[in-house]
Order: sequence, then C-alpha cells, then structure tokens
Amino acid sequence: MADSASRSASIGLVIGCIIFGLGSLIVAHVDIGGWAMAFWRLAISGVVFAMLAKVAGQRLPASRRAIVYSLLSGAFLGFDLALWHESIHAVGPGISTLLNSLQIFFLAAIGFVYFSERQSILQLLSLCLAMLGVAMIGSPEFAQNSAATWGFVTGIVSGAMLAASMTFIRKTHDTEPTPIFVLMQLISIGGVLAMIVPMLLIDQGNILPNSWSELAWVLVYGTVMQCLAWGLIAYSIPKLSLTLVGLLLLTEPIAALVIDYSWLDKPINSLQWAGALLTMFAIFLGSLKPKPRALRRYRFFAKFYKRNYK
Repeated sequence: MADSASRSASIGLVIGCIIFGLGSLIVAHVDIGGWAMAFWRLAISGVVFAMLAKVAGQRLPASRRAIVYSLLSGAFLGFDLALWHESIHAVGPGISTLLNSLQIFFLAAIGFVYFSERQSILQLLSLCLAMLGVAMIGSPEFAQNSAATWGFVTGIVSGAMLAASMTFIRKTHDTEPTPIFVLMQLISIGGVLAMIVPMLLIDQGNILPNSWSELAWVLVYGTVMQCLAWGLIAYSIPKLSLTLVGLLLLTEPIAALVIDYSWLDKPINSLQWAGALLTMFAIFLGSLKPKPRALRRYRFFAKFYKRNYK
C-alpha cells in the first residue's frame, strides 16, 4: 500500500514538473511581455484559487502578519516569473529554467543568514559544481547570443526571487498555519499588485493577447501551469523522501532543455549538455538534507552494540 502511494506521488511529481516545463514553451510562443505574462498568470490563478477556497470553506488567517507575509511571498513570486519569462525570451526555455532551478542555493544562503542553518561540506561542494556547470553552459552561449548576458542575469536573479517567495511562505506558516487555497489566493493577489507598475512601464503595447488563440494559451498558462502543476507538486512532495524529491524535481529543467532543443531548434553543443548535466547533479546534491551529526553517531553505536552484544 505504501509502495503504491509512493509510486503515485512520484508519477504526480514528474507530471507536474513536465507541465511546468511545457509552460516555458507557451511563454516563448505567445507575443506578450514577460511582466504582463506574469500578471495574467497570477491573476487567472488567483480567481481559480479564490473559487476553490470558497468551495472548501477556507478562511483568511486571523493574523495580519501572516497575510502580509503571504502577500510578500506573492510579490517575490511575481518578480520570479517575470524575470524567468525575460530569460526565456533571451536564452530559451531550457537554459532559463535550469538557471531558475539554482534557487536551492539561494534558499541555503537565506537559511544560513536568517535561520542559522549550517551548511554541510556536500552542499558547499554542490555550489562549486553548479558554478562550474553554469560556466560550461554560458561560454558558448555568450559567443553566439548577444542577449546571453541579460538572459543569464534574469535567470539567476529569478531563482533568488523564488527563494525569497518560498522563505515568506515559511514565515507565513510559522506565524499562523494557513490553508493551501487561501495561501495561494493571497500569493496571487500579492503578485498581481507587484506586477501592475512594472508591466505598464516595461511592456507598453505588449500587454494584451493579440488573438483568440493567444488568449486561450494565456488561460491555459494561468490554470494548468499555476494551478494543476502546482497542485500535483504540492500533493506529491510530502509523500516522498527528500532525496527522491530532489531527484524528481530535476525533470523540470530536463523537460525544458529537451523542448528547447527538439521543438524550438535551440543549438546546444556537447559542452553545454555536459554543463547542464553537471548543474543538475549539483542541484540534486544541494537538495540532499544531511543527517544531524548526533543522529548519525547514535545510529553507528546502535549498530555496533547490536552486532557485538546481542
């Protein structure tokens, strides 16, 4: 029974990650600015989550601080999406999604500075490997793409924004546990409010869909990618080990790279493929949560005692 539940959760997590990867394909093909696309994605998902919260009878948290933290999480998520969209337009879905996945290292830095979480040697090693992998990806890209600098900067910074968004989700739950639909509704509202001014300033004349087909793709992007994919991932993660989660989450940048190479004819040479594999391996290592030293020591002595005195 447990194996069946774990298998279902693994399948759900992989499907959710692949759907997220397919979302980058929509961004690449729909002629809407990156900031406007983030606005519409969050606005549409906000309506969906508001209806789900109403049906489920979920209420807003009583703590004003929890509401503020949720809105701040949404603001950072809005900047994450907008910068990721900009990176997609500059260097393609594959590289941009891989750069966005570096958020795990920003999370580690935030944990170290604000939550006094010590970093293991394995995590420091993974950071060095990731930097090497990004350099391997970037060197050919800078030689053949004039927009590479903008794409790499926005892609990496989008990862930092995503890490900040996740941090404020944690602070929200630390302040007051908040139901998932209400939380996502507040996050959507915060993101929409944060996107209004940048969208109007940066994406002038490129805010609205130009055809019914583009409108349909925007609706798909806001409902399927933000609601369905997020729901599958949120449902699956608590049911799996952290090691397996870290490994399966890599299906998102893998899917985006394959889409970029096969569907969008993005030139990716062998050095970049090697760099992508190295970066994903580093992300996987960085996702591993080391066992506390005391617990490892206890288990060692427990095994030693059982082997020699039982």
